[in-house]
Amino acid sequence: MKDLAAPEAPTDTILVTDTGFCPGDGAEVLDLPADADRAALAAALTTNATIRVAFASFADGRGFTLARRLRQMGFAGRLRASGHVLADQYAMARRSGFDEVEIDAALAARQPEEQWRARADWQAHDHRSRLRAG
Repeated sequence: MKDLAAPEAPTDTILVTDTGFCPGDGAEVLDLPADADRAALAAALTTNATIRVAFASFADGRGFTLARRLRQMGFAGRLRASGHVLADQYAMARRSGFDEVEIDAALAARQPEEQWRARADWQAHDHRSRLRAG
């Protein structure tokens, strides 16, 4: 983990939000690896920066757990998933506490905005909502 948050370097990354694709915003970010321990999470709670959690592989769900833990610990700032996150995982990312997902241009070309927006109604894709309705 970086000790200090730093402004995001200009890149060809794309931010995915509930409204679709938008360019990177140059926000101040604090990077957390997927294997960050509880002490690193506690230290991150004091930042005013966007916390960016790295996903090394689309099959590695530790980032979702980190987001949930940060929210449970009281972090109310922006959380960004970054790296290998697929459109089909967008709803899970939002439900676990992420505000947005950062992807590279190559992934955006393979999984265009329509695929991400199809998962933007993330609250409707929660299996628990069927249990509450019945």
